[in-house]
Amino acid sequence: MSDGASGFDPFDRDCPSRGLLHTIGDKWVILIIVALESSPLRYGEIERKVDGISPKMLSIWLHALVNDGLIRRTAHDEIPPRVVYELTALGHTLLPLAQASVDWASENMKLVAEHRRVLGDC
Repeated sequence: MSDGASGFDPFDRDCPSRGLLHTIGDKWVILIIVALESSPLRYGEIERKVDGISPKMLSIWLHALVNDGLIRRTAHDEIPPRVVYELTALGHTLLPLAQASVDWASENMKLVAEHRRVLGDC
């Protein structure tokens, strides 16, 4: 189901775009992207905003997002050292999708919880 223009087909099991879908569909990635919406943040600020993420997972995902070009890591030559993360232009294109996912989850959680309650733990 490639659009032809990109040449990538996420429905093809061997297509590398599947790995990207895995990344951008992760709950932590979605929350990190939304957390960085308005300004650059330091590691600890992201960790506080994304409540519940372990330091290991935050480090893993920040590294992956930098490698994919979605966020930029800037180390300032200061004492004490200061490192900030911010969305790149590419990361900003993902922001509306990430925000929509967060909004959808918030708006529909009550209905989903009701379905889960009615159907039980399947």
